[in-house]
Amino acid sequence: MNTKITGLLLVGVAAMFNPAHAAVSADEAKALGTTLTEFGAIKAGNKEGTIPAYTGGITKAPAGYKPGSGNWTNPYKDDKPLYRIDGKNFTQHADKLSESQKYLLKTYPSYYIDVYPTHRAVAYPDQMLKATVRNATTCQIGKDNYSVDVGCRGGIPFPIAKTGYEVMWNLVLRYIVPTDITTANGRSWIVDGNGKATLTSDQFTRTEKPYYQTDLKDRDPMMFLRTYSVAKGPARISGQMTMLTDYLDMNAKPRRAYNYSPGQRRVKLAPEFSYDTPVAQLGGVTLFDELFLFSGKMDRFDFKLVGTKEMLIPYNNYVHYSECKGDQQFLGPHLNPACERWELHRVSVVESTLKAGQRHAYSKRVYYLDEDGSGAGMFDAFDQSGELYRGMFQMMIQMYDQPAGPYGAKGVTYDFSKRTLLLVGDAGDGGFLVSPKAQAEVDLNPEAVVGRETVR
Repeated sequence: MNTKITGLLLVGVAAMFNPAHAAVSADEAKALGTTLTEFGAIKAGNKEGTIPAYTGGITKAPAGYKPGSGNWTNPYKDDKPLYRIDGKNFTQHADKLSESQKYLLKTYPSYYIDVYPTHRAVAYPDQMLKATVRNATTCQIGKDNYSVDVGCRGGIPFPIAKTGYEVMWNLVLRYIVPTDITTANGRSWIVDGNGKATLTSDQFTRTEKPYYQTDLKDRDPMMFLRTYSVAKGPARISGQMTMLTDYLDMNAKPRRAYNYSPGQRRVKLAPEFSYDTPVAQLGGVTLFDELFLFSGKMDRFDFKLVGTKEMLIPYNNYVHYSECKGDQQFLGPHLNPACERWELHRVSVVESTLKAGQRHAYSKRVYYLDEDGSGAGMFDAFDQSGELYRGMFQMMIQMYDQPAGPYGAKGVTYDFSKRTLLLVGDAGDGGFLVSPKAQAEVDLNPEAVVGRETVR
């Protein structure tokens, strides 16, 4: 199945440009803070008024929010759906839908998409915005596209992205709070074609972005991401630990992945935790290079920036995050559409095509990434015969008390070949917590993590 992208607002004429210098000129960068936001999105709304202008996002907590609870009260609880898309009328909205959305609508009569008013809720701290504006004229990408300058730390590297690689670097280097985000109960569920939900893992997780920890002297300045999880259940995997660490120069410092198994009682390097290796703790329905939508080195695919268009994407998903629990999240073999919220936003469209001679489970992925920050986004994935294989959706909330930038609180992957879905990020009643301060480096080596977290 080939994806035909229509309604493009901006054609990526520079998609094959392979820079080894600053992304834009000083004159181009003057658009930041004027016609563009400081982080590179179009500040104005669309001509139809269905996408509003950006006015700074949401930075004030609504009534009922309890600080430190891990549950962010829905600031848009009074919104009503503008219209509903289902299997009978989805062709009228096809230009705003991904191939995965269209598949769900035409395959499952019980599935629908409720479209709500668009709120550009994303907000960032001033320090990060200033660093992003600086990066526009100073940040460099390596000739092979697999590295970014250490000097880019602290801000989005390419606010005026001109290539698919730059958009993807913006994705992997997207902003989260400089301390870390944890969850005591990170549940993952697999739902089969009969609608039966099975808990695949219940984990303690911690994610930090050293890329934004510019004031910490004990961090390796090349490190941009560190995340680990320790399984608490089911019993068969209890005590297993997985850690991933990624670096700004993926040639000089490839991913360092670690695994701990209680049966072997030792921490081991796990170089196989990359590319299209299935994530065992998540039931094998998702791959290591699609954690957080994309993760790892960009050497097996060519990434082409096709352009920008208006799409319906999961956004401001406070209901799904805080209110839909356990079996409420599912309706038969798909997510419960009453829990979902879809909004019209402008997205960058990036097409990744498998390079000749490279091996991967997919021949192509098409990414749709929110212009205000890729805490929200989705992709279609195609198998080697060009048929739609999987679709992934990342559900965003804005942690308005931080500001933490757009956070992908939950993610769902549909495997259309097996008629199954995987939901990750179900934090139960505990929610996600933002740590008051970052941990010391000595407490974050794999042995220290195993010694501390496996006794929780």
